[in-house]
Amino acid sequence: MKQFKFVSILTLLFLMISACGEDTSVVESGTYTGTIQEVNAEETEIYVNLEEGGVIELYFTDETTLTRDGEDVPFSSIQVDDRVEVTVEKTGQRLDPVSVVLLNE
Repeated sequence: MKQFKFVSILTLLFLMISACGEDTSVVESGTYTGTIQEVNAEETEIYVNLEEGGVIELYFTDETTLTRDGEDVPFSSIQVDDRVEVTVEKTGQRLDPVSVVLLNE
């Protein structure tokens, strides 16, 4: 009986943790166009819904450039539903954003 409770608790914890994560894709290094699905300012993180399909998760680094009309802009400029062009570099299963361009449309 104790083993059943232990297994049940572990299963419940696993389901709770799995439900918290976003279902994201890992793509090859390159440039992609899409729409901002979510912005996490605390983590300087964005989720981009790609035109090609799938969602990518990007954590900005000190080297990531963010521009609009050729001008540098602050991270706070990013809004949900903004169209963007992102250039990413794949490192293992992680995607590092090299540049994010906010598109005017």
